[in-house]
Amino acid sequence: MRKIKKGDEIVVIAGKDKGRRGQVIRVLDEKRLVVEGVNMAKKHVKADPNRGIAGGIVDKEMPIQVSNVMLFNSESGKGDRVGFKFVEKDGKQRKVRVFKSNGNLVDA
Repeated sequence: MRKIKKGDEIVVIAGKDKGRRGQVIRVLDEKRLVVEGVNMAKKHVKADPNRGIAGGIVDKEMPIQVSNVMLFNSESGKGDRVGFKFVEKDGKQRKVRVFKSNGNLVDA
C-alpha cells in the first residue's frame, strides 16, 4: 500500500512550486507522481491533422518526486505525514492510512 495515491490532495514542500496544492493525476512508480497544475513545462507538439491535434507550444504537467510532497490534511490546513494502522472492519483486519499528527483516517 502506498502513502500517496491517485486522487489525493497534496501540498508541495520543496522546489519551484513550494506551497502549491493540487490533486494527484497519476502515480508513475514508487518515487514519482504527476500533480495537476504543479511542475509545469512547455512542450513543443507537432500538428497531426488525422487526430485533430493542433501544433504549437503546450503547457504540460511533469513528474515530481514523492519526497517533495506531503498529503494535505484538511483539518489542520497543512501538509501532514502519513502512517498505517490496522483496523477491524467487516470482521477482517484492514490496513488503512492515518495522519501522523492527529491519528485520523485519510480515506474517511
